[in-house]
Amino acid sequence: MLEPFEFGKTALGHAISAYRGGESAQPHVLILGGVHGDESEGVVCAEGLLAHFKSHAPRGFRLTLVPAFNTDGVARATRLNGRGVDLNRNLPTRDWNPRAFNDRYPPGPFAASEPENQALITFLERDPPGFIISLHSWKPLLNINGDCRPEAEAIAALTGYSIEPSIGYPTPGCLGTYTGLERSMPTLT
Repeated sequence: MLEPFEFGKTALGHAISAYRGGESAQPHVLILGGVHGDESEGVVCAEGLLAHFKSHAPRGFRLTLVPAFNTDGVARATRLNGRGVDLNRNLPTRDWNPRAFNDRYPPGPFAASEPENQALITFLERDPPGFIISLHSWKPLLNINGDCRPEAEAIAALTGYSIEPSIGYPTPGCLGTYTGLERSMPTLT
């Protein structure tokens, strides 16, 4: 069974709900839905996983599931958080840039300026996962960052999605770079 807990707070002061469960000595998997509040498919998928794991305890792994990481954006059906920042361009990667390459992706005033990402960074430092799945809904593909090709191939066999190391445009400050490439936490988006 999964135990609810507060992952952190949003820019507008709302709780970010999360759930954990599984076998403590096993590999740790983090699943994030709703990084972009206008990508409802990621939230729906995360909520479906939550419903499944509430009645079927994770076996052979330990799970942390955050169905709506960008709680403020999900509530407003907008890509950005409550302060107008794209959380997936705000992490303190080596390639972070204060300039938005596209008006849709404002990175914030400085890297990790947003409380959502501060909570994520604290979580990753305190309890580093061995594998991360970030559920989005831009284009049917599996974006791999770090050593997760076998997992991507298993999902691709079921979905027919292509496996890509890049989504085709710059993504400074993104989760895949921060965790998968710079911290050896394989990340599948």
